[in-house]
Amino acid sequence: MGSSLFSSCFVFFTGAAGCIATVFHDASMNPVDVVKQRLQMYGSPYKGAIDCFRTVLRTEGVGAFYRSFTTQLTMNLPFQSIHFMVYEFMQETFNPSHDYNPETHLVSGAMAGAVAAAITTPLDVCKTLLNTQEKRVRNKKAAISGMMDAIRTVYRVGGFFAYFKGVRARVVFQMPATAISWSVYELFKHLITKQQRSALYAKERSRQEPKQDLVLLRQDKMPLAVK
Repeated sequence: MGSSLFSSCFVFFTGAAGCIATVFHDASMNPVDVVKQRLQMYGSPYKGAIDCFRTVLRTEGVGAFYRSFTTQLTMNLPFQSIHFMVYEFMQETFNPSHDYNPETHLVSGAMAGAVAAAITTPLDVCKTLLNTQEKRVRNKKAAISGMMDAIRTVYRVGGFFAYFKGVRARVVFQMPATAISWSVYELFKHLITKQQRSALYAKERSRQEPKQDLVLLRQDKMPLAVK
């Protein structure tokens, strides 16, 4: 009972850790994501990343790089929470001892990425629309601002199923990415832990050797028993 409760709590703590990491990550990487998506637009007018950054900054201001920040968080917070929790759930199910097992780390990582990607696809669609500000979708509006505006616009243009446009591509992209990420993470954690244990064992052994030498020395100096 206690072990099961601890495992459940640990899964949720892992999700919370993923949320905190996501906030700091998105704050620094959101402008990069905006530039990337502007360059990926069909018929993109920008010559490169630097040209895109300068043009957006000059014509739309700094706020353009954070127009989708709240939506980014709204998408990535549940994504990372689901991602981490599914991974830990898979580990508790197929590798409860949490030993280094490349196969389970690979499969758990792929499944975690697939589930998280599929569930959060509608938010990714809205975030992409906010970043790209496609003229055909804006319908004479100056700009699409905010998550609710993006949600309404996507529904107006394509209906309910428009929220899941690209879900297969998103899942196919995330599965190998998260599988490789978790596999590399677990590998390095295993190697570092193994090295630390070896160093600790060598340290303990070096402490015990002088004591053993002293015992042997005392035994050598003891008088021989009289026969």
